[in-house]
Amino acid sequence: MSDMEMEKQGYSGFERLMFFMTPILFTIVLLGALYVLFNTETRNQMLEIGNSIPYLKDVLPDPKTADGKANDDQLKSANMSRKIDELQAQLQDKEAELAQTNQTKATQEQELKSMRDQIDSLKSSNEEKAADDAAYQAKIQELASMYSKITPSKAAPILQSMTMDEMVLVLDSMRPDDRVRILEKMNPQTAADATMALKDTVPAKDRQIAALQAELKKAKPTETKQPASQLSSDQLSATFAAMDAKSAAELLIKMADISPSKVIRILNTVDDKTRSGILAEMSGINQTITAQLMSKLMAGS
Repeated sequence: MSDMEMEKQGYSGFERLMFFMTPILFTIVLLGALYVLFNTETRNQMLEIGNSIPYLKDVLPDPKTADGKANDDQLKSANMSRKIDELQAQLQDKEAELAQTNQTKATQEQELKSMRDQIDSLKSSNEEKAADDAAYQAKIQELASMYSKITPSKAAPILQSMTMDEMVLVLDSMRPDDRVRILEKMNPQTAADATMALKDTVPAKDRQIAALQAELKKAKPTETKQPASQLSSDQLSATFAAMDAKSAAELLIKMADISPSKVIRILNTVDDKTRSGILAEMSGINQTITAQLMSKLMAGS
């Protein structure tokens, strides 16, 4: 009885040990399985070991590698590179557009500056032209005033020695009373022609141009016959010989600004004594103009 009781007591102790060990072993096995299941590296190692065993490798799957993650990383990297390339291309396009815009702006600014310079140049040219016209008109007015102070019988022959356009230009700048007195002393045909020219309403600038054109035409060497309305050399010589040297000098200085050729002609017609007196007075008034006229007289001689 005692042996059977002891055996029963031994089985009872083993059973009690297994009762306690079984849950512990199950837990350990479960944790190991879970570890192997969720740990990719360990699972792959176990699968590699299993695949090395004949027959077992036929039922076990191949170990998974990290290629999927690597492929994802490569795809993300490729997408990122492509996006960067696109952004760089857009940036280059914007920079090219900006450079083109700056170039266009610079060109427009240069054109604007050029146009402003042209406008300034035209304004300056117009101002200079207006000043020249005003100065020329002032000389004509001064010359007309001087002729008005001369005795009409002496002023008329001098004016008749000019071209019709020049004579009308001077007469037009005179006061009506002075003009009438001089016209009375002129040749009737010349006075009539001058009166017909004066009656037309013509701008002063047009009269000036006509006078200059007439002077240029006369300066050309021609063999045309001298108009009857102009004084002969003897008449001019007598007229200036009868004038006071100072008055004649002042008159010729004024005429030199408008018609130097007429002054040369008058000086050539007078005798040496009269010419020397007039030139002396002219030199006292304006040495530069007198020197120019003298050089032309010497060249003509």
